Amino acid sequence: MSVSDPLASAPLEIRSLVRGVADHLRKEFEGIFAAETIQGYMADSYESLSGARVKGFVPLLVERYTRQRLRALARLEGTSTTDTPMIVFLCVHNAGRSQMAAGWMQHLAGDTVEIFSGGSDPASEINPAAVASMAEIGVDISSEFPKPWTDEVVRAADVVVTMGCGDACPIFPGTRYLDWEIPDPAGLSVEDVRPIRDELGERVRGIMAELQIPVRS
Repeated sequence: MSVSDPLASAPLEIRSLVRGVADHLRKEFEGIFAAETIQGYMADSYESLSGARVKGFVPLLVERYTRQRLRALARLEGTSTTDTPMIVFLCVHNAGRSQMAAGWMQHLAGDTVEIFSGGSDPASEINPAAVASMAEIGVDISSEFPKPWTDEVVRAADVVVTMGCGDACPIFPGTRYLDWEIPDPAGLSVEDVRPIRDELGERVRGIMAELQIPVRS
C-alpha cells in the first residue's frame, strides 16, 4: 500500500478535512495497525473516491470507506476476533443492485452481519430510482456512495454475491461466490425497479436463512 500523498492537488479545505480523518482512524485501530498503514489506506481511499459528485462529503466517505477496508484487513491478518459473518455484494457500478441488496441485509440483519458493497466501475452517484424504491419499504440508502471493491474486502468475506460484473468481478480461491442474475435497474423508473427490489429482498432472506442469521424484530 503506497503512502504517497494524492491530496496535493485537492482544494485546501478538502485537504485539511481528509487529513483529519487519519487521527480518528489511528485512535480506533491503535494497537492493530501502524500509523503508516492507516495513512496508506486513507490516501488510497481518497484517491478512489475523489471523483465523488458531492465534494463536501468526501472526508466522511473517505473515513467510512477506509474503516471498512481496515476492518476487512484485520480479519485477514487475524487481528480481529469477531465471528460476525461478512457478506459482500458486487455489481458493475455499485449504484443499484449491490446497494439495494446491502440495504436489505442491513435492514433485516442489523449489527449481526458485516456488509460491504462495491463495483468494478463505480458510478458517480446512487441510482435515484433505487433510492426511492428502497425508501418505499423504509430502507434509507440515500447516504451510501458508489465505491470500488478491494482485494482485502473480497478475500475477508464469508460470501461474495456478484450481479452482472462477469469477468470483472474478483475471484479468489477459497472464497464462496454466489452469482445472482438480477436485471440492472439503471435507467428504469421506480415502478420498474420495485420487482427488482423485491427479488433482492427474497434472495437476501435466503442467504440469511442459510447462514442462520436471524431477522431482527
